[in-house]
Amino acid sequence: MKSITINGSQRESVGKKATKALRNAGKVPCVLYGGDKPVHFSADAKMFTPLVYTPDVFTAAIELDGTKYSAVLQDIQFHPVTDNILHVDFYQLFEDKAVTMEIPVRLVGSSKGVMVGGALRHNLRKLKVKALPANLPDFIEADITELEIGNKLYVTELKSDKFEILHPDNTVVAQVRMSRNAAKAAAEAES
Repeated sequence: MKSITINGSQRESVGKKATKALRNAGKVPCVLYGGDKPVHFSADAKMFTPLVYTPDVFTAAIELDGTKYSAVLQDIQFHPVTDNILHVDFYQLFEDKAVTMEIPVRLVGSSKGVMVGGALRHNLRKLKVKALPANLPDFIEADITELEIGNKLYVTELKSDKFEILHPDNTVVAQVRMSRNAAKAAAEAES
């Protein structure tokens, strides 16, 4: 999985006045959970742009005063009016500890049902996955080539040995439905 580096500095004071002063200086207060104790730090707001405003999933390499932490984005808070980032929570990754993340799904191939006039519906764009950090994929590939009109692609067809999908087996990832044009063509063919 790709990683983005965030350079920050630890913060000693964590009160309202201190966080307001940080935000006024263009910095974002952050907390790193998952270790022995939470680590409070701050980083420039610009550093979060490639991590937050993208459909892809990344891990974060957080560098604080010479110490490096590997983490994933756990939670983010935005200002209700300006959409500025107010606060970010990270969860620390360990090589031997499995982590749960939402991974994007990419549809691959040209469906047979779509070629004859069906409509493709992409039901789930992200899947909740549990795996060791080394086995986390950048995305999950879903091959839709064999889907005819009325067929569905279930989560069970995307299983892998490297990760576990945490959705029920009957969850539909993509399906090809009858479109109005295909229904009209089928009705004309029958008459």
